[in-house]
Amino acid sequence: MKKIKGGITAPKGFKASGMHCGIKKSGKKDLALICSDVMANAAATFTSNKVKAAPILVSMEHIKSGKAQAIIANSGCANACTGSDGLEDAQIMAKATASALNINGENVLVASTGSIGSKLPLKEILNGIRILSKRVSVSGGGEAADAILTTDTRRKEIAVQIKAGGRTITIGGIAKGAGMIAPNMATLFSFITTDADVHSSNLKNYLKESVDKSFNMTVVDRDTSTNDCVFILANGMAKNKALRGKDEKEFKQALDLVCEYLAKEIARDGEGATKLIEVRVAGAKSVNDAKLIARSVAGSDLVKSAIFGEDPNFGRIMAALGYSGADVKQDLTSVYIGDTQVVNGGKAVFFDQKEAKKHLKGKEVLINIILAQGASIATAWGCDLTYEYVKINAQYHT
Repeated sequence: MKKIKGGITAPKGFKASGMHCGIKKSGKKDLALICSDVMANAAATFTSNKVKAAPILVSMEHIKSGKAQAIIANSGCANACTGSDGLEDAQIMAKATASALNINGENVLVASTGSIGSKLPLKEILNGIRILSKRVSVSGGGEAADAILTTDTRRKEIAVQIKAGGRTITIGGIAKGAGMIAPNMATLFSFITTDADVHSSNLKNYLKESVDKSFNMTVVDRDTSTNDCVFILANGMAKNKALRGKDEKEFKQALDLVCEYLAKEIARDGEGATKLIEVRVAGAKSVNDAKLIARSVAGSDLVKSAIFGEDPNFGRIMAALGYSGADVKQDLTSVYIGDTQVVNGGKAVFFDQKEAKKHLKGKEVLINIILAQGASIATAWGCDLTYEYVKINAQYHT
């Protein structure tokens, strides 16, 4: 497996583009189009929030066929809580994209992100779709990656290659997300493409497994958005043999790498963040317990604040793992901040404060929790809670 350049358009047969169509007052790119030269098998995961945006409802319907050929996505307006008008607008986006690309409207997935409650400027979007359909290219993946960003500070993209099924297979992905990030699939956008030939039912299983280990283990502020989704399109242009045994394992590992990389980039770029937090849990009774603890600690406002202040306050870590809902035996629990042990057998230990603070001054902070109750493990990612996070969200709507 190796990383390569190209992002979403690195796999054979995929093109993309992005532009400013008129949604964002800033003039930044706000409309992205991704398409495959041929019909692709497809799978998706969607937000668990019961308040779902119009594009989510449309895409949930379209993905039932297990097929897709294009994704149209806008930023700057969520098209959420907009009633039947918003639903019609999302359907019009899909139909307009299909018409411009000469494909079936039900094979277009739609996504929107931005402020909730505002209607889409449909005229501008439809004009943008016409322009983008003529501009899509293999070199346009970066533009698409930029066009889906909101409060993000940078582009998030990756591509990897493997040898499987007798062919070279490529997987590419882009993502957006910096705020409203909580582990309830999925508080973000991520669009993934591959030229592998993978049956849609297998693709659905692979995606769910990868999402559960990556995006669903990412926490910025414990708010689950109304618009979140992960789409994957597999167009089969690598012409590989069926993925079985070792080849299937290789593909799943590559997909895991893509999803984990993008998930970590989202946590690293959390609104106002200065540090990436990685929480590793080992020795849990079950995977579910390990996940509960990892997410609880990574999402704790008090833990996040302590890390921003570079304070090795292990009491906050202990409290967060204790209220996680997992089966925890305090007298068996150990905690490390970086390489420095701060808790042993559930009790505070004397530790080198300078060494712990030195680790907390870095851009990446590691918390290791050892439960000594079983063999299950999990990892979650988050970021510190800063003054800038409050400022960004206090001013977001205006």
